[in-house]
Amino acid sequence: MKKRLTINNVTGVADIIMAFLIMISWFAVLFAAVGDAATGTHATGGVGSFFYICAGITLILHIIAWIKSKKAGISVVGHVLGIIGMACFLITMFLAFPAFVLAILAAIFTLLQKNRDK
Repeated sequence: MKKRLTINNVTGVADIIMAFLIMISWFAVLFAAVGDAATGTHATGGVGSFFYICAGITLILHIIAWIKSKKAGISVVGHVLGIIGMACFLITMFLAFPAFVLAILAAIFTLLQKNRDK
């Protein structure tokens, strides 16, 4: 019988949402920076912080799901990819494209929830 964990479904959906957020992050930060330059406000830091907080939450979800999946005998490939992808994004936003690709792959492998071969 195939084991399925709810945390894996939640993490997979969070990866899909995070992939979308990563995709728009550069544009949002760029537009905020242009707006800051034009009006003298300081919105860029807040916009960037939003994306970093979302990536941090997704990273924590992956770590928790990785531990639970390992105990349940479910493949952890998606979680490893998600951890690497979110870590890349948290290190610098310049790694947004690799993080985007890894988030999509992590979502696919996490939602599959394939039983680990022994």
